[in-house]
Amino acid sequence: MNQKPSNAFIAASWIALGAGMLGFLIGLWRAEMQLNEKGYYFTVLMFGLFSVISVQKSVRDKLEGIPVTDIYYGLSWFCTILAIVLLVVGLWNATILPSEKGYYAFSFLLALFGAIAVQKNTRDAKAVTTQKDTSNTQ
Repeated sequence: MNQKPSNAFIAASWIALGAGMLGFLIGLWRAEMQLNEKGYYFTVLMFGLFSVISVQKSVRDKLEGIPVTDIYYGLSWFCTILAIVLLVVGLWNATILPSEKGYYAFSFLLALFGAIAVQKNTRDAKAVTTQKDTSNTQ
């Protein structure tokens, strides 16, 4: 990577992450669910965000020739899929309106996409900065 992501893409990525997370969390805050249900959905969101960042990092590391163990790579993918499955199972069995289920599903997916894009942009910007620093010292 030799080009920094555009400011528009960086902003769009942060907006996607913020809108997905905030939408999901505001929905939980206002939901008429028991606290343990809210805790379940909150944990699934945090688990999903962490796992997609881990997948993005391990995929990028492999592409750049940075060693990644197969077990970590596989575990990252497994956790991402598991987070999505856990959300689907929770929503499938929830006693909420179908429109609410859709709201949680799409805000969750938007947050995951935003997390991946923010991680990518952060890494790309760091790579460009490091590359410029290296070329300036030579």
